[in-house]
Amino acid sequence: METIVINHPHHYEKESLPPLILALGYFDGIHIGHQRVINTAVELAERNGAIPAVMSFHPHPSVVLGKADENWTYITPLEEKKKILESMGVKQFYLVKFDLDFASLSPEDFVNQYIIGLNVQHVVTGFDFTYGKYGKGNVETLIKDADGKFGQTVIEKIEEEGQKISSTLIRQCLKDGLVERIIPYLGRRYKLNGTVIHGDKRGRTIGFPTANLETDVYTLPKVGVYAVEVYVDQEKYYAMANVGYKPTFKNDQKKPSLEVHIFDFQEEIYGKTVSVTWLKRIRDEKKFNSIDELIQQLKKDKSEALNIIQSIC
Repeated sequence: METIVINHPHHYEKESLPPLILALGYFDGIHIGHQRVINTAVELAERNGAIPAVMSFHPHPSVVLGKADENWTYITPLEEKKKILESMGVKQFYLVKFDLDFASLSPEDFVNQYIIGLNVQHVVTGFDFTYGKYGKGNVETLIKDADGKFGQTVIEKIEEEGQKISSTLIRQCLKDGLVERIIPYLGRRYKLNGTVIHGDKRGRTIGFPTANLETDVYTLPKVGVYAVEVYVDQEKYYAMANVGYKPTFKNDQKKPSLEVHIFDFQEEIYGKTVSVTWLKRIRDEKKFNSIDELIQQLKKDKSEALNIIQSIC
């Protein structure tokens, strides 16, 4: 898949570009609604001899427009998003830098410059897609703004148990620690990647060595202890993970950290990237009165994690 980074204003000439069938949206999470949009674009491109393409934006508009702080986290950060899109058959990924100048484009100018101007023959969007300054453009105005110059397919709302499947819903599940509830929304379990970094090395002294992970801009689930799967060098291991502030040992940690205790694993993996798949939450994080009390609880957590893993896997 070719990634084409666009800074506004772009200088592409329509005549020099191949015909595109374009899936248009932000696509954080690439949940099953997003998948329907992208798969439709890929199928239409195959039938019409065009290039299947996706256009997305970075950073998240909420950050640029002041609706979120600069520490915004993602369900699928950019590099993960690229991997998923490529696996779905997307051939070109147009990544538009989202800044205030781009955000100020009128809906009509966005269509003229970023759809018609990029030789898009057909656009596929979700039913709630908006575009242009203040998000005034929508799927209805897109038909008018197209002026017959490109076709349009709108994917209707997809629901699960009466709820619209959305990135917001998935974020709420993560916030609540309901990692197993995400499966029908994403069409897969929630997964994140992290680099193993040096920590306090306290876990090995109490019989529960942990890998401390730097997870970049992934959205972490609610603080607590979880049963998880971990992939190291493409090998699967079972583990338990702690998201939190380590209150037994610290009282000044500013943001939650992620550490995993991999069962029956002795290797040194500092600097490696590992993948964590979230199975189920076990309990809240808590402060213990003694190291022995902590050790006894970790033994219970491991037993509970193994029970969850056995029931699921």
